[in-house]
Amino acid sequence: MNNAVNNGVWSGTWVAQRLGLELEGDDNLSDLLGLALRRNPKRAHLLVSNVLGKHVPQSPSVVYGYGFALGRRVRDLLGDEEAGKAVVLGYAETATGLGHCVADGLGLAPYLHSTRRPVPGVARAGGFEESHSHATSHLLLPEDPALLVGDGPLVLVDDEFSTGNTVLNTIRDLHERYPRGRYVVVALVDMRSAADAGRLADFAREIGARVDLVAAASGTVRLPEGVLEKGQELVARHESVAVPAQRSYGRIQRVDLVWPRGLPDGGRHGFTPRHRMRLEAALPTMAARLAEAIPGDARRVLVLGFEELMYAPLRLARELEQVVAADMAAEVRYSTTTRSPVLAVDDPGYAIRSRLVFPAHDDPADGLGERYAYNVAGAGFDAVVAVVDSAADTAELHAPGGLLAQLAAHAPHVLLAVVPSYVPEPLYVPERPAMLPEPLRGPAFSSYPPEEVGWLLQDLSDVTLEAPTEEREEAIQSGGAHYAESLPVEYQPSEQYQELFHAALETSAARIAQAVGVVTETVIAERSPRPVLVSLARAGTPVGVLMRRWAQYRHGLDLPHYAVSIVRGRGIDANALRWLAAHHDPSDVVFVDGWTGKGAITRELADAIKEFEEFDGITGFDPEIAVLADPGSCVRTYGTREDFLIPSACLNSTVSGLISRTVLRADLVGPHDFHGAKFYRELAGTDVSVDFLDAIAARFGEVVDAVDAAAKELLSTDRTPTWEGWAAVERISEEYGIHDVNLVKPGVGETTRVLLRRVPWKILARAGAGADLDHVRLLAEQRGVPVEEVGELPYTCVGLIHPRYTRGATGADGKAVAL
Repeated sequence: MNNAVNNGVWSGTWVAQRLGLELEGDDNLSDLLGLALRRNPKRAHLLVSNVLGKHVPQSPSVVYGYGFALGRRVRDLLGDEEAGKAVVLGYAETATGLGHCVADGLGLAPYLHSTRRPVPGVARAGGFEESHSHATSHLLLPEDPALLVGDGPLVLVDDEFSTGNTVLNTIRDLHERYPRGRYVVVALVDMRSAADAGRLADFAREIGARVDLVAAASGTVRLPEGVLEKGQELVARHESVAVPAQRSYGRIQRVDLVWPRGLPDGGRHGFTPRHRMRLEAALPTMAARLAEAIPGDARRVLVLGFEELMYAPLRLARELEQVVAADMAAEVRYSTTTRSPVLAVDDPGYAIRSRLVFPAHDDPADGLGERYAYNVAGAGFDAVVAVVDSAADTAELHAPGGLLAQLAAHAPHVLLAVVPSYVPEPLYVPERPAMLPEPLRGPAFSSYPPEEVGWLLQDLSDVTLEAPTEEREEAIQSGGAHYAESLPVEYQPSEQYQELFHAALETSAARIAQAVGVVTETVIAERSPRPVLVSLARAGTPVGVLMRRWAQYRHGLDLPHYAVSIVRGRGIDANALRWLAAHHDPSDVVFVDGWTGKGAITRELADAIKEFEEFDGITGFDPEIAVLADPGSCVRTYGTREDFLIPSACLNSTVSGLISRTVLRADLVGPHDFHGAKFYRELAGTDVSVDFLDAIAARFGEVVDAVDAAAKELLSTDRTPTWEGWAAVERISEEYGIHDVNLVKPGVGETTRVLLRRVPWKILARAGAGADLDHVRLLAEQRGVPVEEVGELPYTCVGLIHPRYTRGATGADGKAVAL
């Protein structure tokens, strides 16, 4: 690791001897730092870190390890509770990667780094100046304006502290905008004088905040009189000695990383723990692509990042290091290009042995200028992997004097990997329709607290819509009526059945809590950092509330949640979609349901969204449903694919906020109305809606680790729907002579619905299903429905309806199936 020593000579010797500098401090200080000179009117000398991965190529594991270890120290300092509320801020350009590693070590902290690249359309959340730097203006451009809001600790990360001025400027600016009570300052080395250290302490008292300091090493640089002038003279004398221009001989090859869609390239606009999970899941595949492109006989490989783009190349390099060390016995090193001009002197006692100079290639706001790559020329690299973002993949990059040509003059193989530049999209805010009312909320409509869900429905509580099951289905069959034009009489559970519900809830609460956590983490990681949950009333609504509670419990997010109506054969409530588009970005909307059976609603929603977009011209809604359980393999976003009892399926309105199924009837629902539903206030005495939610939410704390592991594994697996449930339903339909898949209701949830709402023919139960089917057996016994055990069944159970035996069969359009 010790790049500070070359042939027994410390890499700060050359500068120390000529300028009379003295490096004093911790024993490991000279291992971490070398010295160089630069043309800068404010400070001639440069502390060159050997473990930062900027100027000195270093093992990526060493670079990552130092930052991660600092993050762990901060976590220990803060304690788990405070660490869970922390935000990490890194400094451009040298500490963008270090800060990100610190955030990784902290665990759950979101990360943001300052930037010198203005991004059109992204509002500035702050800025500050760096006093000794050659380029001063730092911008803060978080995608989420609330990222820096809050009372949790702010962790500020830089590679070194020389005067503390940068930190003072940062805290001063941010404290005025977003005051908080605690700051933690982190650096690889703390090189402030006693006076500068005291100034920071005075400032902390002045603003009434606590400021802690964490560093890998500390010390000071003793500067003699006239050091700045002497340094400038040395730079002028040696500046003409540079690596001569060479012709390009190496082969340049582009490698497609297949970077995950929508994943930020770094922390310029914020990087959350969900982003980190997605990146880690994708790293092995991306590193394998690089390894395949590197010649098999390469023994020294450099992964070269680009200015502020440090973290993504570092993680790629670290993953590649593990791959090639095992397969090719090659050594991997990591460093980054920079805009910082440093004198190069080919001497073992000097930290910058060589310098490549090339034009800026990302159309910088401050104009074109020179950029640099240090200690690459003459280092004996067989292959160099240049990693840039797409904003920097320009003609200047590929020009004869550009970076790629310079690298090809010093390495036989140059690979170019381009990471898509992440630019937040402006929110879609369509014109708000005038006729649509605000959502209904409890306690006026539903027994849920008002903040838990807004119902995009109209209240039909005063309309008589119920009919006995047989009479209702007779009307559907004889008159061609649609099932959504009336309601079944609400099933009143017996005392025995209620006891069974509570026993099932006690048994499965932790299992459900884990599934809730997994599906919510997946949604936040893949769909939107601040999703708008839209549950399909009513089975999806308890799941939507639980997902909202998980996001609040785990991430402090207060997510909006609405319930909308979808009717088989008639699609989703278009007015509800119009209301959502008027109040939220449609791309943030995530539709939520309880479970999948054979996937009929999944297909219904996809068709309905397509029709809505064609008719209304409003686009952006993703028809992919997020569900708690996907036993039919119909969706990509789920908490589990096991078919087990979700106790909310055991009951009707008394576990769904006392809300009925939704109603769509022309004389009640006009063209500008939401679909309707009833609020059964009279059933309040048997309502367990909130009890159900509280019992599961109470188990969140004990499943956190299991959720993290399961979500990480899920995000890295192929979850393409196989629709195996649909195939099984088709087979069962034929085997039992039904010949209509709509009369086969697969899974515990759908079978329960059959028993509660229809006149079923028989129940198929998988042999050995156990307690998950206790409630099904009880309901079947009460209704005189036979239960047939089946040896091989992809679901725990399947409910069958047959028009030869009941009048309750309805087809894909919601109408009766003719014999």
